[in-house]
Amino acid sequence: MNKTIIISNRLPLQIKLEDNQLNVKPSVGGLATGLKSIHEEGDGIWIGWSGLIEEELTEDLTQEVEKELANAKCARVPLNQDDIDKFYFGFSNKTLWPLFHYFLEYTEFDSEQWEAYKKVNQKFADVVLEHIEDGDNVWVHDYQLLLLPKLIKDKKPNSTIGFFLHIPYPSYEIFRTFPWREELLHGMLGSDLLGFHTYDYERHFLSSVKRILRLDVQFNEVSYHDRVVKVDSFPMGIDYNKFYDAANKQLNQSEDEKSELQKRLDDHIQAGEDTKMILSIDRMDYTKGIPNRIRAFEYFLNKYPQFKEKVRLIMLAVPSRSDVPQYQKLKRETDELVGRINGKFATVSWTPIWYFYRSMPFDNLIDLYTSSNVALITPIRDGMNLVAKEYIATRVNQDGVLVLSEMAGASKELNEALLINPNNFEQIADTLKFALEMPLEEQNKRMKILQKRLQRYSIEKWASEFMKSLNATKSLGEVIVAKKMDTPNQDAMIADFKKANKRAFFLDYDGTLAGFQNDPQDAKPDEQLIKLLDKLNQLPDTDIIIISGRDKETFENWFGDKPYNLITDHGVWLKDKNKDWEMLERIKINWMENIMPILESFVDRTPGTFIEKKKYSLAWHYRKADPELAQIRTMELNTVLTSLISNRDLAVLNGNKVMEIKSSSVNKGRASSRWLNKAPYDFVFAIGDDWTDEYMFEDLPKSSYSVKVGFKKTKAKYYVKDPESVRELLSRFVDN
Repeated sequence: MNKTIIISNRLPLQIKLEDNQLNVKPSVGGLATGLKSIHEEGDGIWIGWSGLIEEELTEDLTQEVEKELANAKCARVPLNQDDIDKFYFGFSNKTLWPLFHYFLEYTEFDSEQWEAYKKVNQKFADVVLEHIEDGDNVWVHDYQLLLLPKLIKDKKPNSTIGFFLHIPYPSYEIFRTFPWREELLHGMLGSDLLGFHTYDYERHFLSSVKRILRLDVQFNEVSYHDRVVKVDSFPMGIDYNKFYDAANKQLNQSEDEKSELQKRLDDHIQAGEDTKMILSIDRMDYTKGIPNRIRAFEYFLNKYPQFKEKVRLIMLAVPSRSDVPQYQKLKRETDELVGRINGKFATVSWTPIWYFYRSMPFDNLIDLYTSSNVALITPIRDGMNLVAKEYIATRVNQDGVLVLSEMAGASKELNEALLINPNNFEQIADTLKFALEMPLEEQNKRMKILQKRLQRYSIEKWASEFMKSLNATKSLGEVIVAKKMDTPNQDAMIADFKKANKRAFFLDYDGTLAGFQNDPQDAKPDEQLIKLLDKLNQLPDTDIIIISGRDKETFENWFGDKPYNLITDHGVWLKDKNKDWEMLERIKINWMENIMPILESFVDRTPGTFIEKKKYSLAWHYRKADPELAQIRTMELNTVLTSLISNRDLAVLNGNKVMEIKSSSVNKGRASSRWLNKAPYDFVFAIGDDWTDEYMFEDLPKSSYSVKVGFKKTKAKYYVKDPESVRELLSRFVDN
């Protein structure tokens, strides 16, 4: 039975070494909770770093750790201090974290740390490969392991790999600044399913894929080599019942059962009829906008002085990466701001900000959630922000108001919250006043909708939805009718080839025998290709026909001294080995003078495009254009051309990053069928990469071996990956 392998930077266990003794406890985080049922199914295993570096472990302790992990269905990735310093504290948190959160000023591009990042991703891959079997499901988590999907897929192509990013994915304009951007994208595309919290992050990723890797993207599917990679959004939830039940229990406590913190909170609540509390909970991280929030609260008190001595901001800042300079600076700035504002506004009986810089036990968090009238969550950039969802879950009486930054991923779901721009102090002040004065009926109405949504889409639902989508990717390839031209299919084809008395090979050129170039004239055949074609051409009872949309003059220049059969201009001209060129079709070209100005106008408005004027057709190339702009322009141009050519003998061919206008009576299907009338061919092979070749695949005899280059919808029976695979395939005929 196939199993599921979960991989994250840290295991769902808290492992500590105290007096040379191991202390192992389950983690209480949301991810561990959400993936618990998936982890426990069958032979599932969770792979990650234990939290202990290799320098801390003796041989005996290592065995003890591995025994504990095996009991918990986990496996560890051994990391040393150098790995942690350069991979985790270095590249992960000094490069990827700030870059993906739009803090370019904090982003470091260090090649040594990049090498460490690659090395540690490989260490994770090595451990995964020790446990994985064909057919297993793999779920990789977060920004520390962006290269891992490809490392696994390269070695285990029959595994199904999902990846989920728990932080924002930046816009193309931000991501393009990253020096190793191609490697990172290829690493992620090793997945079969890529998940993000929001559609915005999904859209940014697809934009980077189109613009940097120049891959074809159809809606949310990426054509990648011989696979389709699906990209989707899955907003992460919380363990709703855990927070709701804890809040319900807390509200029914007797006075004796209350914590000291709760008693202090009650003192403030009971100080007066109009007293209110505003809650702020975050890690001490520059992405959370803590200094801005404090300044906005100061602005609020200045603008609305009637709330002095009535409203208190309770700020819990959980320590994070306290040895990193930016975080130390943030802590100092926060301390100074709190001190200045408290000094400015405090009275004998009232301090405007209660500030806690520490972690708090779960029960105390519930105290804060249930006692606060308003939650003020204003990150500058946040992947999701689960604190906002936790606050909603604890509002048992369906009261309270959430003021939330529109820069948090959670804002996409929580529309009934009061959404603000975290940099707009005027808006925050006005929104706080509105929140504090909101009638209870309005609070109930909003909170009821929010709670219903969060209860339905919990952390468990998030995990099960992702796994359901991951399993669905196994049937994605079924939309492509063609079969992979793998070794068994090649063997069968070679056997038929050997038995045949007369063989014909129809070979497309651009994108098939040769890779695409930005300038079509740069695609001249190389020495390796000429040698391969010569060998094919020398096979007994075998005709090779290079059939292309290229013009006659180009092929005469490239292959004029070769005894090859050539068909050019999509079937207008034929050169039969050593004979002269023969025109197969008589076609008009007077339409070009009407179409050319239209194409020129599109070139003027679309940087990176150009027109290739052939003798019998016009081609608008957009390979170098911005992919997203090109997508819009191709739709526009298609619309314009369709209306112009409706009453003419013309057709628009949408090829690989090119649109070509030509006579509709000329195509490769007609030309190849005409050639087959020359002799009784009992073995026919045809290969090509774009729509112009579909006419050929459709018109050839059903017994033909038709092969599409690339993983695309096609009428061909088989497909191969790329031009390099084409040459390898053709070499098999020569070598047998």
